[in-house]
Amino acid sequence: MSQTNPIRVMAVSSGKGGVGKTNVAVNLGVSLTGMGRRVVLLDADLGLANVDVLLGLHAKYNLSHVLSGERSLDEIMVEGPGGLRIVPASSGIQRMSELNHAEQAAIIHAFADLNQDIDVLMVDTAAGIAGGVVNFVRACQDVLLVVVDEPTSLTDAYAFIKLMNRDYGVFRFHILTNMVQDVVHGQALFSKLCKVTDRYLDVALHFLGAIPQDEYLRRAVQKQNPVVLAYPNSKSAQAFRATALRTDALPISQRGGGGLEFFVERMIRYSNTATV
Repeated sequence: MSQTNPIRVMAVSSGKGGVGKTNVAVNLGVSLTGMGRRVVLLDADLGLANVDVLLGLHAKYNLSHVLSGERSLDEIMVEGPGGLRIVPASSGIQRMSELNHAEQAAIIHAFADLNQDIDVLMVDTAAGIAGGVVNFVRACQDVLLVVVDEPTSLTDAYAFIKLMNRDYGVFRFHILTNMVQDVVHGQALFSKLCKVTDRYLDVALHFLGAIPQDEYLRRAVQKQNPVVLAYPNSKSAQAFRATALRTDALPISQRGGGGLEFFVERMIRYSNTATV
């Protein structure tokens, strides 16, 4: 397959739940589409279809229907707000380790066919460091880690970084501080995490942005609408757009070839070799 445009494949993860990770993934994705980028959001939280709930979507089909050959990837995608396209969560991903060669070829081909029609694939993982989460993160080129100003969030974020670095060789992490008072507060939180990682780990942390605590963000969640669309002039919406600009300016890694085909091939390989 010849790839004519570079594709950014980014995991959006967190050490613990409850930090607004899926909200970040959705609003960042919609902000990127607002910049003219073609964005697909893969809901990779296999236990809970968080993206569907957050946006009030009802998907008739999911990735398991692609594996069975009933539907193409284009056919199962749900058109979300602001032009964001969403691949619904599916228990089919859980059986990656059981795929036969024909199924492996089918899913790689399904993603490869999208290669000419996408600029960014965002992978919204489950929280924590379970095996399935690790496999998704390892398969992505970039890792965005969402943290909040809570001891458990910082502790779990450090554990996440340590595991991915020492066991899987992931060196660079983009950090987004969420639900902070302002940018200064967010940068201070980032510095606190850096002090620990600089002391004990050989990693590079990059401050990607800070999303302020915002009443309008809460209202947008209740309306099941991204805050960047529901309240575009709110502080949180402005912060998401600024973060999207910085994300778009990041160099796109060509590690291992890059692209969607690379992502899915790695997903299958890591799942096949994972130990329980």
